[in-house]
Amino acid sequence: MRSIWNGAISFGLVSIPIKLVNATESHSISFRQIHLADGGRIRYRKVCELDGEEVSAAEIGKGYEEADGSVIPITDEDLAQLPLATAKTIEIMSFVPAEEIDPLQMDAAYYLAANGATAAKPYTLLREALKRSRKVAIAKFALRGRERLGMLRVVDDVIAMHGLLWPDEIRAPEGVAPDAEVTVRDAELDLADALMATLGEVEMESLHDDYRDAVEAMIAAKAGGAFEPAEATVEPAGGQVIDLMAALEKSVRAAKASRGEGEGGGGAEDESGAGAGPGAGGEVTPMRRRSGGAGRKTAAAPKAVGGKKSTAASAKKTAASAGAASKKKTTTARSGTAKSGSGATKSGTTKSTSTASAKKAATKKAGTAGGAKKAGTAAGAKKAAAPRKRASA
Repeated sequence: MRSIWNGAISFGLVSIPIKLVNATESHSISFRQIHLADGGRIRYRKVCELDGEEVSAAEIGKGYEEADGSVIPITDEDLAQLPLATAKTIEIMSFVPAEEIDPLQMDAAYYLAANGATAAKPYTLLREALKRSRKVAIAKFALRGRERLGMLRVVDDVIAMHGLLWPDEIRAPEGVAPDAEVTVRDAELDLADALMATLGEVEMESLHDDYRDAVEAMIAAKAGGAFEPAEATVEPAGGQVIDLMAALEKSVRAAKASRGEGEGGGGAEDESGAGAGPGAGGEVTPMRRRSGGAGRKTAAAPKAVGGKKSTAASAKKTAASAGAASKKKTTTARSGTAKSGSGATKSGTTKSTSTASAKKAATKKAGTAGGAKKAGTAAGAKKAAAPRKRASA
């Protein structure tokens, strides 16, 4: 690469001969001015206003115009004799963290190349010192007739210098911020964070100038005679944002879809609490119906059995009464079983033993009339015992 300036870096008492090389280049497509009638080039000629003659580049010098219109000639020799340490030297003044440099001050960028074999050692020393300190160097230098401010940092294995604007060249942002007082809700910030996270990071090397590509394609098509202008779709600009939340949600969904993460943006809505309400996509779990009919029927069963009429003798009525009481006890025992299984089992075993004893006593006295009555009572007890066994089972 061709150098545009030769000088040295002044690093304390260390002097590093360097060459200044442009680190950037413009790929913008330039156009010529032409005469629309015949396509002829429009040129600007440098003409002396006193004699009207065209002047070549070798005859053109510099001059400073005074307030009264008089011009004071300034030569390159005059500028070279100025008592400035930065005339041919990049003078390092301090080392600061890179975060202290406002990006607004950034200007053109240059590479600093070691000029000669003797410059290799001090050049490498400064480069490694910058790497280890993780700082940048602030320096002054003179270029193209003026003193400038610069920042030196390491890029790969090369020292690069960014031209910096002087602090008084940065304009204050007065009257730029919105005048109206605006309140931003947390839900809106959450959606903005979700959109930033969805967009993620980008490889800077993958970015390119689409406009330049389109212009080059158009020029190639016109040169080949096959250019057909297409109607450009122009979206209305300057529209008012009606619903910021809706716009953010739609942006999150579009960003996820473009990255192949599926439709939605619902995750961002759920996290932020936004989007809740009708139509937000929530699930509704139906409530179970109570089995009230079956419960009422089961509770009424003892009443129906107990209320059954009988035309038998009083012994059978007594037996029926005993059976109803036995069923009531059986229902109580079953309820106790739901609460404590071991207690209910013990109660059921005791009642079964009592029933067997009553049956044995009734069989021994079956021959007498009183025994027959007791046998009837035992038979009633047996009937009562049978339903209790089914309930216990």
